[in-house]
Amino acid sequence: MAFLLSLRRPFVADHFHEEPYFVEARHGHNWMVEAAVLLEDGAQESAFATALDAWVEGLDYTVLNEQARLQARNPTTELLAQWACEHLAAAGFHVASVKVREKANYWALCRPA
Repeated sequence: MAFLLSLRRPFVADHFHEEPYFVEARHGHNWMVEAAVLLEDGAQESAFATALDAWVEGLDYTVLNEQARLQARNPTTELLAQWACEHLAAAGFHVASVKVREKANYWALCRPA
């Protein structure tokens, strides 16, 4: 029997926007990522937590614009959700969804195609 497991992790990161249509000075957020994956058994839970933690640790207390994955791109909540989704899928998980929250009322949800 498969089950859906969801884990949340907070992280802190700065970003800024320098797009022709949107310029905003460097500022920070207390972000939250919540990922849900389908697991075949409870033994996979630890590996899921490790994979999610690795993604968060790579971003925590950084400037998102300086991340190689986000260079020359506008570091949006949507891109972070997509990146986390792809990271977990590459780690071998069947991802149901990844939600990244930038502010209390602003978030993006990614589901694999």
